[in-house]
Amino acid sequence: MESMPDFLQVVILGAVQGITEFLPVSSSGHLLLGQYFFGMSEEDFGLTFDVALHLGSLLAVVSYFWRDVFGMARAFLRSLPRPDFSDPEQRMAYLLIVATIPAATIGFYFRDFFETGLRSPWVVVAGLTVFGILFIVSERIGDKDKEAAKMSFRDSVWIGAGQAISLLPGVSRSGATITFGLFSGLDRREAARFSFLMSIPITAGACAAQTPGAIAEGFTPYLGLLFFIGFVMSAVVAYISIAFLLAYFAKYSMRAFAYYGFGLSAIVATLLLFGF
Repeated sequence: MESMPDFLQVVILGAVQGITEFLPVSSSGHLLLGQYFFGMSEEDFGLTFDVALHLGSLLAVVSYFWRDVFGMARAFLRSLPRPDFSDPEQRMAYLLIVATIPAATIGFYFRDFFETGLRSPWVVVAGLTVFGILFIVSERIGDKDKEAAKMSFRDSVWIGAGQAISLLPGVSRSGATITFGLFSGLDRREAARFSFLMSIPITAGACAAQTPGAIAEGFTPYLGLLFFIGFVMSAVVAYISIAFLLAYFAKYSMRAFAYYGFGLSAIVATLLLFGF
């Protein structure tokens, strides 16, 4: 059986990354499953393409929230050397910094373990199932009326712990952080907005850490073209996904994503049990 053309693989991976990076369905899990079941080569689509896809997602979230990003950047500079946490923009900037620490710390020391030691479809099945349950539970607990800029730094650390857990394949970064935000009393849109803004420093840091390795893999004009296609596809689809989810959470709950996770994990488990 002939392998899937490189161009088509990049388009699929870019679209999957863009759709799943911000929807609470696990981008790493879907990419792993796509590579596993479609026979996509991890050697051909290594760090170079991983960086490309994540840079696309980063561009999407910065473009969508550019006013917030520049506002908080100015507020952070204004806060030096003595922050005023009564200023909403300054407080939000520091909340995001604190929320980034757990995942950044764990990712720095244990990245190889999460990227290689746990890359199994069964881990994805477990992650989708467990967090599907948590999605439903989080909708039933808490007042859901807190604004992100008014939450405590303890809440920020708690949501950051959710981002750290999402290093596991099958655990959605946005799903984990939104869920932990709901447990902290944020409403869905505020939890989603904080989750998306949280993705900026952690994604930028991950891309910076991976770039030397990606450069070491070598770069040709053909690979450059595939890099660009994956980058653009990821950016466009991710931007649409952000807009969709914020509109969706204005009316609907996390339950639909929980049921999707249950269904996908059941299908994957069945396929694995039957040797596919």
